[in-house]
Amino acid sequence: MKNSATKAVLFVCMGNICRSPSAEGVFRAQAEAAQLNLLIDSAGTHAYHIGEPPDPRSQDFAARRGIDLSQQRARKLSADDFAKFDLLLAMDKDNLARMKAACPVAHQHKLKLMMDYASQSDSDIVPDPYYGGPDGFDLVLDYIEDASAGLVCAIQQDLNRGKE
Repeated sequence: MKNSATKAVLFVCMGNICRSPSAEGVFRAQAEAAQLNLLIDSAGTHAYHIGEPPDPRSQDFAARRGIDLSQQRARKLSADDFAKFDLLLAMDKDNLARMKAACPVAHQHKLKLMMDYASQSDSDIVPDPYYGGPDGFDLVLDYIEDASAGLVCAIQQDLNRGKE
């Protein structure tokens, strides 16, 4: 299938240096802990930072929680991503709108907000911490951890339904 993975998940923000790489790292750790074999990646709707590592602040705050983002490199969302991934999760409504505008009709059902999977957080978006202070990076990780836990549960339920 997709690199023998059972599902493929793509996290998307604007530049792919703060929120989506954090989501990729956190979700990867949670999926591995749940023993899920998934293809996990991240991308940006804009080409501002292609080839760059995640923002040093994102790396630092993630590392404090045991998540290593250092090997990730920013890339732009591609047309092929809509077919390749089973689920494409935007960090906010602006990026979701950009994804919907670029996505073929046949794959529109795969596009959602990351925070659709959150159960402990009130926000419907993962806010961009880039221009804010350090508290923003911690908040982003809190939201992403919450939504990732819900996403792991949703994927487990989906896989279990497939076994019936």
